Amino acid sequence: MLIGELARRTGTGERLLRHYERAGLLRPERRPNGYRSYDDTAPGTVLRIRALLAAGLPTRVIRQVLPCTGADAGVRPCPGVLDALRAQLRALDRRSAEIAAARDVLRRTITTAEAATAGAATAGSDDTVAGSAKAVTTAAETPAASAGPVTPPPPR
Repeated sequence: MLIGELARRTGTGERLLRHYERAGLLRPERRPNGYRSYDDTAPGTVLRIRALLAAGLPTRVIRQVLPCTGADAGVRPCPGVLDALRAQLRALDRRSAEIAAARDVLRRTITTAEAATAGAATAGSDDTVAGSAKAVTTAAETPAASAGPVTPPPPR
């Protein structure tokens, strides 16, 4: 089948299919006219690639895992595959912790800003500065803010 047919069957764009080929995930044959020709297993392969990408695996890991997958998308034991999957899981756990820390910082920032806004709205025009300072102090004393400083995640 040609690339357009594979794209239609899988709901995947032709550019993305070409990317999978460049990444070594798909290996179509070439016709004499240079067109890509995919066999009948290609739609299942593309769907497994998409599932592995959705699981957060980068293409370099998928290239290693893909030969160990069956039509049911289950992974058979292959040398190095479990190590690669465990390493990816550790990386996802680290990213998850970084996101949780960033969420905490954002929640505290919102709480502080809301308290400052509420204090400014209730304070008179002469007391705006004093009211804002009091609202910020009050927000800093809330349980979420008293949990201590959160270090932002390191840059990637």
